[in-house]
Amino acid sequence: MRNILKFTSVLATAGLALSVAACSSSGSADSAASADPGKPLVVVASPTPHAQILDYVKKNLADKAGLTLDVKVVTDYVTPNTAVQDGSADANYFQHVPYLDDFNKKQGTDIVSAGAVHLEPLGLYSKKVKAVTELKDGAEVGVPNDATNEGRALKLLADNDVITLKSGAGTTATPQDIASNPKHLKFKELEAAQLPRSLGDLDAAVINGNYALDGGLKPAKDAIVLEKAAGNPYANILAVKKGHENDPRVQKLAKLLASPEVKKYIEDTFNGSVIPAS
Repeated sequence: MRNILKFTSVLATAGLALSVAACSSSGSADSAASADPGKPLVVVASPTPHAQILDYVKKNLADKAGLTLDVKVVTDYVTPNTAVQDGSADANYFQHVPYLDDFNKKQGTDIVSAGAVHLEPLGLYSKKVKAVTELKDGAEVGVPNDATNEGRALKLLADNDVITLKSGAGTTATPQDIASNPKHLKFKELEAAQLPRSLGDLDAAVINGNYALDGGLKPAKDAIVLEKAAGNPYANILAVKKGHENDPRVQKLAKLLASPEVKKYIEDTFNGSVIPAS
């Protein structure tokens, strides 16, 4: 998912919401609940890679499965959930579960996952070392400073035996949750978008996949260590309003997004920068 912290303005979001509503096949939550299998499934998605993947499904797989897709592309991270909640869209594809859980909690929405699709892996990068074992004592490591991604960055380091985290440290872990730090690493907390630009001034940095790409890095090639997709809570999901998981159109799309054809498309198109969730 693209940077979840940078939202467009309220006016832009409202305009996008109206656009989605105007084009929707189900103008209310009640009509969406009817789950008419003959109606197009309206899915709100971020441009890359979400809408790209949906367009592949639409052009190559949907007709054979008896599914009509209507993909609405938006660039903010409020409209997709509000559109699903109010029924002006049937599903969205742009977020991971930790973000969705936080959104539901703060906004009072009841949106759920209908299946994991892909991961945009977080990676550890460096211009000074080629392996985590080469990090020197007291090395300075950059990490994202937002609640969602800092915990994710620390977990990546813990999973690769760089540090250990205290028992119970979850997705919002901070450096205060580090139980052991054998190399006495110093953590520099920066905005996620700044990390690629700051890489030359640091010994290493944990960088989100989208910002790595924007910074000219190739996650599959340049990362010292990279998140794995299996069991990863940050896999991007197809999401629907609670109770709509059994909509036959949603089930068809979820099945297609988890298909070998889509897996191969993701692998061939994104070269490790986007990883199938299964």
